[in-house]
Amino acid sequence: MSVYLNPGNKSFEIAINSEIYVDKSLLIEYTNKVINTNMQYVCVSRPRRFGKSTDANMLVAYYSKGCDSLKLFDNLKISETELYQKHLNQHNVIHLNMQDFLSETYDIEKMIQLVNDSLI
Repeated sequence: MSVYLNPGNKSFEIAINSEIYVDKSLLIEYTNKVINTNMQYVCVSRPRRFGKSTDANMLVAYYSKGCDSLKLFDNLKISETELYQKHLNQHNVIHLNMQDFLSETYDIEKMIQLVNDSLI
């Protein structure tokens, strides 16, 4: 069973230590600005292989109370922004990789049941 609540920063740590990592941490600056506004629900959609999972892992590592990510972000672009430390590791995060559920079934009702069974 996967850890869904505050899963930590290991996946993002692996990504930033890769030779091909591209710093997209300014996505966090935007996300910080819309927290607690009517625009707080953000959908990140891009074609396959454009870094959606890496971006999700970055957001988990930044916001999650389940880890200390200061060293991971101190050399990234986000560290130069005004609100950098305000939200760093200050929130409970639920992280679901929908691919885990899609690999089990394409039936939406079964998928909803799988998600429910995994979380509850």
